[in-house]
Amino acid sequence: MSDSTKGYLLGALGVLIFAVTLPMTKLAISGGGAGGLSPLFVTLGRAAVAGLCSVVYLAVTRAPLPTREQAFWLVVTGLGNVIGFPLFLALGVKHVDAIHASVVTGALPLATAAFAALWLGQRASFRFWALAVFGFALIVLYAWLSGGEGGFSPADGLLLLAVLSASASYALGARLSREMKAEHVICWILVFFLPIMAPAAWWIAPTAPVAPIAWLGFAYVALFSMWLGFFAWYRGLALGGAMRVSQIQLAQPFLSMIFAVPILGEDLTLLSMVFCLAIIATVALSRKAR
Repeated sequence: MSDSTKGYLLGALGVLIFAVTLPMTKLAISGGGAGGLSPLFVTLGRAAVAGLCSVVYLAVTRAPLPTREQAFWLVVTGLGNVIGFPLFLALGVKHVDAIHASVVTGALPLATAAFAALWLGQRASFRFWALAVFGFALIVLYAWLSGGEGGFSPADGLLLLAVLSASASYALGARLSREMKAEHVICWILVFFLPIMAPAAWWIAPTAPVAPIAWLGFAYVALFSMWLGFFAWYRGLALGGAMRVSQIQLAQPFLSMIFAVPILGEDLTLLSMVFCLAIIATVALSRKAR
């Protein structure tokens, strides 16, 4: 199996894990209407839990210490995927449903490809860029046809900030994964932020009763979204190329919609399914482009 194929398979696994992040974040905050967690606690707490897991993992695997330069870029990357993306996403989905948020965050693969081109020196053919733009255009068209929440709102701005934070950290994480093991990249990022995130999470821990279903959502985003998902995602970006593999994310918003139906009880329309198939076809074509 070629590195490119391995990269796509690992990237697809990462996207599948991340697709559940949005409805699970909404579940953690809403608690199914029975008392949820605050967006700030979800942001701090998920990083703290994943950071503690990372300490154990790095110790067991005897991971080498990063160099000074690597440590700098690990911290910069963490600003996006430890603080920026989780916080903006949690604040955004507090005010809109998961399906609407899935549409807005559909800009993630194109943004990741753009950062990869700028920072990693990766180049692609006109066909690749045309398909990437076409995939994004499909998402915009879907948002327009579905009506969303009646136009852009402050929540949409927060979701777009989440997209920028995640795409920048994905590109930087892919670069670091060329020098370090992918699992070490996310683990060291979380360890560097642990002295800040853990005390802060403890300080603002909820005192009022929280629904068990909210804790379930929190557990998922802490263990899978914030930790294990990056094992597959960063390795996939490094093996298959950040620009190419990032296009798998075109399917992520629609996967999030599908998961939102059983998890949150939201409605998935025929229009959503039609555009889902169109996006998947675009991803398949983009893989064959140089």
